Amino acid sequence: MHRAELLIFDLDGTLIDSKRDIANSVNLCFKDMGLPEKSHELIYTYVGNGVRQLIIDALGSDDPELIDRALGCFEQHYLSHLLDETRLFPGMAEVLQHFEHKKIALVTNKSAHYTEKIIAGLNLAECFDVVFGAGSAMRLKPHPEMLLKTLDILETQACDAVMIGDSLNDIHAAQAAGVRSCGVGYGFGDPQTLKGLNPDFFIHQSGELMDIFK
Repeated sequence: MHRAELLIFDLDGTLIDSKRDIANSVNLCFKDMGLPEKSHELIYTYVGNGVRQLIIDALGSDDPELIDRALGCFEQHYLSHLLDETRLFPGMAEVLQHFEHKKIALVTNKSAHYTEKIIAGLNLAECFDVVFGAGSAMRLKPHPEMLLKTLDILETQACDAVMIGDSLNDIHAAQAAGVRSCGVGYGFGDPQTLKGLNPDFFIHQSGELMDIFK
């Protein structure tokens, strides 16, 4: 087993399965705007780069006025529906409880106000020593800024931390910060593509974390 003083988790696709609420909200927005809806499977591929990029990708447009209008519409729907079907991935509650004696952080590209509402609604707020999301005046993953700030606040050396996530952004951010990385194969990202970045660890089920880290 490997020593880890700090576990840094991504949110969407790592801790929580939120994809249906996100996709439903995108399509509710498009319906309101008179735009054709997109398949859920296609929308899932857009998750992980922040809400603005999600809307840009879903629209397939770089028209600033259209993007801003869609963002406002999406936010109305998502704030009303972000806990309809969103749940922790199987086994993740046990993982968080198992590591409760360690430092645990949440670092996500999801907007901070969405993140706060979700972790409060799922009774997770007390699980984390640090929570960073989009809107915290720091650059998003794959930039390492949020990870480096987390290390600084929690007074932890990079070699004693691990970033756990399902996206390329998570692995790139960890590598740029000098933090070990653990790819997640059950999330939204493509497992083979993730493995291609050579993360330090790779898991197919959340419970495997308890077998890797002590």
